[in-house]
Amino acid sequence: MSYSAPHLDELERYSPAVAEPEDFDQFWRDTLAGAAARPVLVDVRPEPTDLPLLDSWDVTFAGFGGDPVRAWYTRPAGVREPLPAVVEFAGYGRGRGLPHERLTWPVAGYAHLLMDNRGQAGQYGAGDTADPHGAPGGPWPATWGILDPRDYHYRRLITDAVRAVEAVRALPGVDAARVAVVGNSQGGGLALAVAGLVDDLTAVLTTAPFLCDMQQGVRISDPAPYGEIARYLAVHREAEDAVWRTLSYVDAVNLARRATAPAHFGIGLRDTVCPPTTGFAAYNQYGAASGLPVPPEREMHVYPFNGHEGGEAVHVRRQLRWLGSRLHR
Repeated sequence: MSYSAPHLDELERYSPAVAEPEDFDQFWRDTLAGAAARPVLVDVRPEPTDLPLLDSWDVTFAGFGGDPVRAWYTRPAGVREPLPAVVEFAGYGRGRGLPHERLTWPVAGYAHLLMDNRGQAGQYGAGDTADPHGAPGGPWPATWGILDPRDYHYRRLITDAVRAVEAVRALPGVDAARVAVVGNSQGGGLALAVAGLVDDLTAVLTTAPFLCDMQQGVRISDPAPYGEIARYLAVHREAEDAVWRTLSYVDAVNLARRATAPAHFGIGLRDTVCPPTTGFAAYNQYGAASGLPVPPEREMHVYPFNGHEGGEAVHVRRQLRWLGSRLHR
């Protein structure tokens, strides 16, 4: 597929009416209430890393359905006072890997929790969290249980992400009042989803987010993950209505509309994996249904000649400076 991104002025006005079920809020209240009925921390044990400047722990917390979800908790060694925390969500097909693989946030002075993606590890990084809930759907994570929102993989993964915030607040050495969520691609979509479901975050950082304006993404994007849903529909033609209904419950545009925390976005205009229209749909409606007298602060950084990689190190530097002004001091 040849994809041509709209001009920036069009993107800045792009605000689609993403379908929102009447029971959307009740669906998520019930889902999260079921998870909250269980204590969040299951196991926390020190993890040797051969990095003397950092301390790491292997964390297991109770996610959706009480399922054990793995994470790495890492913080600067020898620091005694409670630190602001960054909860990071990984991209599609990526597990938590090894504790020394993602060090930007702890090296910057934060307590850092990196959540494993249930059932997804193996494409880009190792992981050890299973997704034990089977349901009719396609062979890829983006299509697992896609015929019913109650069975859908992303209902479980978003719930895990909310529980990761609860877990980091229960860990030693964390200032529970100063917590940010961050992610790229699928992780960026999860960060937006959490922003709409947790009302006392300090900040949200999302880059090239997946899960946004999902019908549009499925229609115009060939690569995974959106392309996997399109390939499922190419075979299961009769499933289209059910698929759109399921996606409407996890669409991060609907969740981002409810967000209350300041947000920092980054998007590459040549992104064919998570096309810029989809990310701008979330940005342009971010906080619109927050109930705040003034919508939360948000800012967008655009990289006109970059694709899904976005601004890479340049963007990370911008994230560090932006977050530091809100969370670290």
